[in-house]
Amino acid sequence: MFDLIIRNANLPDGREGIDIGIIGDRIAAVTRKIEASAQEEIDATGRLVSPPFVDPHFHMDATLSLGLPRMNRSGTLIEGIALWGELRPTLTREALVERALRYCDLAVSQGLLYIRSHVDVTDPRLVTVEALLEVREKVAAYLDLQLVAFPQDGYYRSPGAVDALNRALDMGVDIVGGIPHFERTMSDGAASVEALCRIAAERGLPVDMHCDETDDPMSRHIETLAAQTIRFGLQGRVAGSHLTSMHSMDNYYVSKLIPLMAEARINVIPNPLINIMLQGRHDTYPKRRGLTRVRELMEAGLNVAFGHDCVMDPWYSMGSADMLEVGHMAIHVAQMAGIEDKKKIFDALTANSARTMGLAGYGIEKDCNADLVILQARDPLEALRLKPNRLAVIRRGKVIARTPARVSELRIDGRPASVDGTEYAPSFGC
Repeated sequence: MFDLIIRNANLPDGREGIDIGIIGDRIAAVTRKIEASAQEEIDATGRLVSPPFVDPHFHMDATLSLGLPRMNRSGTLIEGIALWGELRPTLTREALVERALRYCDLAVSQGLLYIRSHVDVTDPRLVTVEALLEVREKVAAYLDLQLVAFPQDGYYRSPGAVDALNRALDMGVDIVGGIPHFERTMSDGAASVEALCRIAAERGLPVDMHCDETDDPMSRHIETLAAQTIRFGLQGRVAGSHLTSMHSMDNYYVSKLIPLMAEARINVIPNPLINIMLQGRHDTYPKRRGLTRVRELMEAGLNVAFGHDCVMDPWYSMGSADMLEVGHMAIHVAQMAGIEDKKKIFDALTANSARTMGLAGYGIEKDCNADLVILQARDPLEALRLKPNRLAVIRRGKVIARTPARVSELRIDGRPASVDGTEYAPSFGC
């Protein structure tokens, strides 16, 4: 007897007509036909069943604060940072918790059950840390939240940040963060990378740095991060987020840089929505896209995972907690429109991001956690095209969110009574 069986599912790896049997909080069987009954059954009717979406780069302390204390009129990164600096002294634990919990509700509805959030530790009150630690505990039953100690204004540039970061880690923050390109000089940036990697090695923690989020091709802190990763034996435990300067770097230099990153097993986290919005602001035309070299990094064997970064905050007035929106943008900006390209993009929203976050028990195989999403789409390619409704979101074997299928009623003589966008998928196999 199973607790739950999902029947007739299509899986991201191309398997079709699969049944998934769940006992308790684990997947107990994944096979073409389960000859057994269950307390509850869901017929996926040939729709895609995926592991949950994973966001390895987010700012939950700022989310849903759009308009506080005022709008970002220019829409630039610099004004966003200035706005956050104005808002930060007014932050309260209660307001931070409320906004973060509301965002987690939205995330769950979108099948997003794993998030890594950077937490600004610049304010010596560390109210952001207190709030997000409380949120992490409150949502643990339905969403996994990792926290990064992030010195938003610079590890050395901001007075008190060195002490505040260590205090945040002592309080229970999971990961060491940094922002070397925001230090006052290139040498200070390099020194911050070394210091932060040393802290991570001594504490046995991962590293996740905002790195080279700039159009300046001479911002090369990712090279230092890769070298220090090897020096401190942190291979596979370090992530470089954004890396937008790689978009503008000399190709010969990049031909040496990418192998170094591969040797260090750096996890790469581009953020397509925010990168295409904020980069290239000093350009007239031609205007740079700003997104890092996604295709080349994937082809070199690096683990590339996409982040949402921001939702309705001082930096980004849009966003919906939908990781398929992130992937949809990546397809366009990275010009990865081929069938295999799109499969890789979908992996960057799921399996690759899970690898970046070091998630255990993630996937759709026997003994994995029973965390699943049923989408109103046939396969990953159609999911990325349509950004479809999440018909059911399952956490540890329990359905925690449902959304009806999106079907439009037509009232046109001689035409069908309804339109389901998923029926427009091409007939060829993927």
